[in-house]
Amino acid sequence: MSDNHPLSDLLERLLPIAREAGEVVMSVYATDFSVRGKDDASPVTEADERAEAVILAGLAALTPDVPVVAEEAVAAGRVPAIGKRFWLVDPLDGTKEFIKRNGEFTVNIALVEDGRPLLGVVLAPALDRLYAGAVGVGAFVEDANGRHAIRCRVPPAEGLTVVASRSHGDAAALDAFLAGRKVAKQANAGSSLKLCLIAAGEADLYPRLGRTMEWDIAAGHAVLAAAGGRVAELDGRPLAYAKPGFETPHFAAWGFDEGVTPHAQ
Repeated sequence: MSDNHPLSDLLERLLPIAREAGEVVMSVYATDFSVRGKDDASPVTEADERAEAVILAGLAALTPDVPVVAEEAVAAGRVPAIGKRFWLVDPLDGTKEFIKRNGEFTVNIALVEDGRPLLGVVLAPALDRLYAGAVGVGAFVEDANGRHAIRCRVPPAEGLTVVASRSHGDAAALDAFLAGRKVAKQANAGSSLKLCLIAAGEADLYPRLGRTMEWDIAAGHAVLAAAGGRVAELDGRPLAYAKPGFETPHFAAWGFDEGVTPHAQ
């Protein structure tokens, strides 16, 4: 971890904003909250909206000149003009997991510059786990045991641990993608936690073969990149941000160079 990097201070100042949003999310989680549908048929709750308000206020105070692209604001038609640098915010990633009350939902805040995520925070408030990282700084997790650095691992000889979406996915497409790779275990996880599990060396590969939005993955992408991993489109090109409509093509998140992938015999 580098404490002298110019992004280190910004990352530290971002953590309280994420935690305050997490407190709001958990206050709603403890109630008999209602669920509504948005124009794209995805669910939204009071937690999404209240957490986003907290984050927008915090970012306005932290970096008043940097525009913020936030999921609920975009859904309401409020899309700012963005330049070289902007924030990407998903105040409650994994709303379906929130509704199911399985704890696998996250608060996501990422800073994007020149199409790539520079830093990110992913907070899983129900799990009391916060992942954070920045380019040139490194990545870490804060949990019941305090703060400790995390890093992607070299895949073990017995094969890859592959993570997939709990609420979205195409089993046939996943099987086709994994053909020829030696897989030891497949696990499911909700929200951006899948990217963070790779960053923490607990998994190796996450193929996303379905629709996502940039705010869904930017913070986790930043943490993974800071931990030595990468996210690429299926043709191998690095995944870039600030695309029209903020939609993300199919991609795979890797914790290793594919040259060291265990292959099926």
